[in-house]
Amino acid sequence: MKRVVDLSQRLIGSFEHAGLIVIAIATVIAATQEVMMMLHEGAVTLGHLLMLFLYMEVLSMVRHYLSTGTMPVRYPLYIGIVALTRFLVLDVKELESLQVLSLAGATLILALAVLVVRYGHVRFPYASGDDGALKSAGEKRD
Repeated sequence: MKRVVDLSQRLIGSFEHAGLIVIAIATVIAATQEVMMMLHEGAVTLGHLLMLFLYMEVLSMVRHYLSTGTMPVRYPLYIGIVALTRFLVLDVKELESLQVLSLAGATLILALAVLVVRYGHVRFPYASGDDGALKSAGEKRD
């Protein structure tokens, strides 16, 4: 039975790595398309820069996950903050007041979540060898 479990963990781990590589390649392609769009338009806008930040955060998350087998909760929170900010900044003219307040409130909630997570790491550190991050399927769990 242990052999089957080990084989299935390796198989799932391989699928995870393949998926992460696909995500990384797709992100690089999307970032390249964004740069090409800037060159074609002959201008760099805040929307372009925020999209590039989103792509860099995704690549950073993939790199961290591939190198450690874990993904800190902070990375998706950062991505969410930048995505909401980009949407708010670019579409503020078409949004109603309540929608603007909702987006700003959601951004604030995500920022507070980052603070709570960071405070939790400092105030309540994990046991030695356990960073509390989500572990990949190929990673041994305690």
